[in-house]
Amino acid sequence: MSETDSPARRIALDPLVALALLTRLPLPRLPESAFAQQARAAWAFPLAGLAVGALAALAGLAALRLGLPAGIAAGLALAAQVMLSGAMHEDGLADVADGFWGGFDRARRLEIMKDSAIGSYGVLALILSLGLRWSALSLLLPQDPAALIAAACLSRATLPALMTALPPARAGGLSRGVGVPGWTVSAAALALGLGLAYALTGPAALAALLTTALLLTAFAALARAKIGGQTGDVLGASQQLGEIAVLLTLLAL
Repeated sequence: MSETDSPARRIALDPLVALALLTRLPLPRLPESAFAQQARAAWAFPLAGLAVGALAALAGLAALRLGLPAGIAAGLALAAQVMLSGAMHEDGLADVADGFWGGFDRARRLEIMKDSAIGSYGVLALILSLGLRWSALSLLLPQDPAALIAAACLSRATLPALMTALPPARAGGLSRGVGVPGWTVSAAALALGLGLAYALTGPAALAALLTTALLLTAFAALARAKIGGQTGDVLGASQQLGEIAVLLTLLAL
């Protein structure tokens, strides 16, 4: 076994693979072997959230230091998140809303979700998602900017469990290409996400994870009923729902 294929080397590359999958951050060129088993790197998804959340929080805090109102600072933090992630999660939410409620059978729903056009359900889902996140961050950012980072970590920590619990709904696509992380990797991602969130927000992170888990369990059941499993769009939508759940829980406590 060469040094580049050693277990230690592969584990060291996993965070970079997670960043490549979930963000649009400029990264060093990774060897092809690093992507051979992308599902294994899912344990590092919370680290991608940490990077996105920390940079977005810095943007929001910089706006506050310049004397801008909290609402404007929250909007800039959200804009930073969207740019850093390439809006992939927002795109997934819109596609899921259009497909789940715009189609009358599994095949039609998947067809709608694959279409790049956005419909009324997708527009409304984005308005509600951005509105809830914006409102929550307007209140949280001046007092507890770490809440944004915790939400970014926890909402991505749950993705491997969803990928493991639900079969791919398509014969191809991003989700099937990444593979199934398995429960060991999923548990590692949850533990890492919870650890980061706990370090940032304290015991409230436990309540936030519980709320997120309950919401995403219901969402997973809906996805199974609507399309028979999960897709990349379903995972993106679950990240958005998870982030909203964490922010609202932290706001309520």
